Amino acid sequence: MNEREVLEEAFNVYFEHEEGEVKRFFVIPKYGIYDERTQIVLAKLSEKYDVSVKMLHGEIVVELKPHKENYLINIILLALTFLSTTFVGSFYLGEFDLIQGVMFSIAILFVLGSHEMGHYFTSRRFGVRTSLPYFIPFPTIIGTLGAIIKHRGAIPSRKALLAIGAAGPLAGIVASVIVAYIGLKFFEVSIPPEEAEIFIGVPPLFYAVMSAVNYSGNAIHPVAFAGWVGMFVTSLNLIPVGQLDGGHIMRALIGEKADAVSKIVPFILIVLGTFFGSIWFFWGIITLFFGMQKHPKPIDDSPLPFNWKMLGVITFAIGAACFTPTPFLIPKNLK
Repeated sequence: MNEREVLEEAFNVYFEHEEGEVKRFFVIPKYGIYDERTQIVLAKLSEKYDVSVKMLHGEIVVELKPHKENYLINIILLALTFLSTTFVGSFYLGEFDLIQGVMFSIAILFVLGSHEMGHYFTSRRFGVRTSLPYFIPFPTIIGTLGAIIKHRGAIPSRKALLAIGAAGPLAGIVASVIVAYIGLKFFEVSIPPEEAEIFIGVPPLFYAVMSAVNYSGNAIHPVAFAGWVGMFVTSLNLIPVGQLDGGHIMRALIGEKADAVSKIVPFILIVLGTFFGSIWFFWGIITLFFGMQKHPKPIDDSPLPFNWKMLGVITFAIGAACFTPTPFLIPKNLK
């Protein structure tokens, strides 16, 4: 079937126009734009094209652009993030140490990259077109704001939504445990307590890794810190709000009731911030905006079977094992 024949399953096409590689179809919808039947048609087309539905001079136009990946942007951002994380990691223990910075950079990129590639390969498995990761260099305490990938087209089912949402955290947590184990097993660090610039809370999973290697230092190497960051990021991503991974999983588990959860959780985080620090207050404000957006409906919105629900529950349990209410504490002598 050509593009027009596919479109005519959900639209009456009364004119078409090509401009270079871009195809525009002037249409009258047979159903609502957000109707399941319309979304199925647009999802079919999104396998090959970037699809947009827009108004042009008062007429509805479906625009199709052949999808072309520009991997140069991914490579440049990865290189810049490698430099920013190396720079930050080089000062992790005070004096500049380039080798230490490179080790931290490799470790943190492996953790964050594993998370995003988990999403990437699972999306491809379910026929959802997605980009390679875009890393974001930024002068934070880890030298980056993480990485993102772009999904194109509708999610075919709740199974796909759950699998895609869970794959990132599960892949990321495996990488985090590996990195934390290496950092704790082979690099013991001790510094005078009065020289500490920041203390980190220890989530249950990180404590389990410490116990497994009998770690006795009072500080951790940058490689181990990268593993800790991976666990912390996992706990944040699995908060069940909006377009976060936890929001995807919750939507797959309980359907449209997840929208109510998305609106309640941010206020819980804000309250948590009054007891355990401003980071939760800040994250509560951020997720408040996420929660205002209604989660897109999968094409097949039928309930999940029990074994798939258990995958979601297990993923949330792993997120809980990565959670600490006080992730960062500043020593009193530095306040």
